[in-house]
Amino acid sequence: MDLKLGTLDITVFVGYVLALIAIALWISRADKNHQRDTKDYFLAGKSLPWWAIGASLIASNISAEQIIGMSGSGYALGLAIASYEWMAAITLILVGKYLLPIFLKNQIYTMPQYLEQRFDGRIRVTLALFWLAVFIFVNLTSVLWLGGLAIETVTGVDWLYGMIFLALFSVAYSLYGGLKAVAYTDIIQVVLLVFGGLLLSYLALNQVSDGQGVVAGFTKLTEEMPGHFDMILSPENEHYMSLPGISVLIGGLWVMNVGYWGFNQYIIQRALAAKSVGEAQKGIAFAAYLKLLMPVIVVLPGIAAAVLYPTLAKPDQAYPTMMNLMPIGIKGLVFAALVAAIVSSLASMTNSISTIFTMDIYKSINKDKSQNHYVTVGRITTLVSLVIALFMAEPLLGKFDQAFQYIQEFTGLFSPGITAIFIMGMFWKRTTSTGALAAAIGSAGFSLLFRQFWPELPFMDRIGLVFVLCIALAIIFSLMTNKEKNDTSVHLSEVSFATDRTFNIAALGVTVILVVFYTVWW
Repeated sequence: MDLKLGTLDITVFVGYVLALIAIALWISRADKNHQRDTKDYFLAGKSLPWWAIGASLIASNISAEQIIGMSGSGYALGLAIASYEWMAAITLILVGKYLLPIFLKNQIYTMPQYLEQRFDGRIRVTLALFWLAVFIFVNLTSVLWLGGLAIETVTGVDWLYGMIFLALFSVAYSLYGGLKAVAYTDIIQVVLLVFGGLLLSYLALNQVSDGQGVVAGFTKLTEEMPGHFDMILSPENEHYMSLPGISVLIGGLWVMNVGYWGFNQYIIQRALAAKSVGEAQKGIAFAAYLKLLMPVIVVLPGIAAAVLYPTLAKPDQAYPTMMNLMPIGIKGLVFAALVAAIVSSLASMTNSISTIFTMDIYKSINKDKSQNHYVTVGRITTLVSLVIALFMAEPLLGKFDQAFQYIQEFTGLFSPGITAIFIMGMFWKRTTSTGALAAAIGSAGFSLLFRQFWPELPFMDRIGLVFVLCIALAIIFSLMTNKEKNDTSVHLSEVSFATDRTFNIAALGVTVILVVFYTVWW
């Protein structure tokens, strides 16, 4: 369904694009070190304040698959899909308290760098190459592909031109200034995303109630679609395989969330760029509250669409269909918010790709180059990765009915093992390099076996079971190779896990809100 954009909408959208590029270039030029300092280019000079960290975390996370896909899931199955967002909020709190202090104490640029400090160079190179492959051939290609399809869905512009536009847009504002330009412009992106999403939800609920207001609209939704407000699905529910009941709270979703928010380079890189541990933790807490808000922005319009437009051909048409409720001018702004979410994710991914390649691969081979040389290599890497993703997007994802299926299936092979490696390496000092490699290899092996011989096992439960098996493998092989050097570069006794009052109050608030949500809509 094409989004009917008027002249004013197009003007607003073009104005947004030009303004964002201008602001990013201004931020880059105002930074005297941006052309010669890797710390500044890849870690924003370790100067990011909490509000930039929190906003950038969410802008990096939210993209086309979340906005279009989760709204479509809200249309099809309801509020249960919000567990991905709400459980991520409590995961962020745990990451801020128990994982960030270890990473920041080590003063690392990348996740592979930490693994070398904890284990050895084999682990660093192996995981660096793995992450580069995943970021380019899974994450980058999928965001470009889904972004191009999203633009085609809402405007009718061919997906290929949409992909090229998104790639050029992300390069225009992120290539020159690095992480600092990305992080500070992400603040604008998130404000636009939240404003547009809340306005759309308001208009949707008002439409449901025939102009009687938001409260009346929400009440009508709960009355007409009671099944859409069940957070924990029963085994009889047709969507149980996607969200397997109580496993959402105690199973594989924890493994996926901890791996994504704690050990994913393009997410955690913002926190690594913080002024201090305390500032990073406040940014993490801010992001947690934004995650609590996300279902209101993306899921609620989908549920409203199930009442207003019950005969849509595909659930993923819910969000673009609801956008037609917007008045002229505002519609262009909300479309800009959708594009903002996509290009922010692209910019974050390419920045992380360039960081890992430059600092973990290239610098280990070419150790005596200037800072300016490494920054140049990082910029070239950004361009090359985007070109590869543009060429590979259609061949890799065109054969899938749901591109999100491609992302889940591929990352699901390795994410349990990677999470196991980090958890064991950080909190069990006897973990050896061989034990870590065994967990990494076992993750793919176990996942393929379960997928082949136990296909009725829900994906989320498979993740949890494979994680437990990977932990067991790491323990067994570590005990068998206990003579390997396995001293950590920073012992836990040297790391302070104490948090200030602000973070503690924020963590309590997130916990209380989640308890209320799940109690009301169990």
